[in-house]
Amino acid sequence: MNLNRENFPRELQIGASAPEATGIVHIGTAQFHRAHAAVATAQALAAEPGDWGIVGVASHNPRIVEALRAQDGLYSILQLTPEGESAGIVDVHRRFAVAAQDPDGVVGLIAEPRHRILTLTVSEGGYHRDARTGGLDRADPGIAADLAGDLAGEGPGPVTSIGLVARGLMRRFADGGAPLTVLSCDNMLSAGDRTRSLVAEFLREAGAAEDLFAWMDESVTFPNGMVDRIVPAPTDATREAVARLIGCEDAVPVLAEGFTMWVLEDRFAAGRPAWEHAEGVVFSDEVGKYELVKLRLLNGSHSLIAYLGALDGRETIPDSRMQPFVEECVRNAIRDEYLPSIDLPDGFDPDAYIARLFDRWTNVALGDRTSRVGSDGSSKLLDRIPEPAIRLLKRGVMPQQMALTAAAWIACACPPAGFDPGPVASAMAEPKRAALAAAVAGAGGVREHVEAIVHGGFLPDALAAHDAFGRRVAELVEAIVADGVRAAAADACRGRLARIP
Repeated sequence: MNLNRENFPRELQIGASAPEATGIVHIGTAQFHRAHAAVATAQALAAEPGDWGIVGVASHNPRIVEALRAQDGLYSILQLTPEGESAGIVDVHRRFAVAAQDPDGVVGLIAEPRHRILTLTVSEGGYHRDARTGGLDRADPGIAADLAGDLAGEGPGPVTSIGLVARGLMRRFADGGAPLTVLSCDNMLSAGDRTRSLVAEFLREAGAAEDLFAWMDESVTFPNGMVDRIVPAPTDATREAVARLIGCEDAVPVLAEGFTMWVLEDRFAAGRPAWEHAEGVVFSDEVGKYELVKLRLLNGSHSLIAYLGALDGRETIPDSRMQPFVEECVRNAIRDEYLPSIDLPDGFDPDAYIARLFDRWTNVALGDRTSRVGSDGSSKLLDRIPEPAIRLLKRGVMPQQMALTAAAWIACACPPAGFDPGPVASAMAEPKRAALAAAVAGAGGVREHVEAIVHGGFLPDALAAHDAFGRRVAELVEAIVADGVRAAAADACRGRLARIP
């Protein structure tokens, strides 16, 4: 028996059901949205009803959308904690679409005046940022194709998220200019500001008229926000546990930890759900500080755990984190490099937060995969390493653990000739793997290999300009290749806070 409206176990519902009327369009229907913003919306509707049903839009793969349609939009969340497991049902999605199948239809959804919020979870790579400049990557094939199309909508539909948002805003303006909020729910620093900047750059490059930008300034907001919840990919065990707990089968369950947090600027152009009543939601004028805490202390360390663990053959984050050499590196990274780079929010207790992080990373029941966390490093590391690394380099101090993170990522994503990083690293998804391989083609040894990456547009120019950092990354890659990741980690730890010669 499959989950649907006829056998909906109401006693397990999270929050309230959304009405048939939709007010939110969401691009990116994979696990994180359904474990995070969708849950918060259900809880908000329980506290304060409103027309906040969600239209779920998949970017390319129709699998989740088709399954959700068959289940009347219902799905379950399996929450795993050290204390046990629990399941709940979410009922807030009312319509679905697949952008790759009907891009113009999705543009129309964005333009509909009744849709007052557009949310996105498309991963860091989905914003198509140029690693060197932080602006729009105009050389990206998808962006290039969208820019070559007719912005007015007569040509091929957009294939990128930025293109969809840009054309949706263009049509919304042409149809009367109803106000709209565009809310990024991805792990990016100043996600709202960056989304606005990238969309505006796209529109200017496409030749949009100035009156469109004037309307955007007046009627379209891009709030910044910090999102935080560990959401691993579901497995057959997930589906079996859900069937046992809810009494029916769910084709697309979500697996999540117990912890959840969402810090938001309260800048919404046309209203919002009562998210302040949802678990873990905080409205604050210090979002930027919370973002830095999350992106550096959690995400930066998470990447280090993943790459060190992968090179050590560890399949899960808990197994990686519990290796003494990994813990030493992570604690050094947090204490010496990341924490000093952050202006903490008022009343924030860093010691309690860090202790909670290590507890979360040790959640064996969750079993988060090392390969998942290490995927898409070329995009993820852009918000995690460069700024705090440059801060230390300008003081004449080598950021050893950040250099180790970059070195371990290179060893996993683009290993030097003759080096096998192992199956865990090989399972990591890296969208720029082909570009990385092209950049290092013909490199004569590890040093040239690393230099080709450091100066090949995969790091910001401001970081690549510090030659000492590139040399240290190369030294650590050499150590990984010659003596293994544990030797490289020990080398980095011995150099704590070392001055640059």
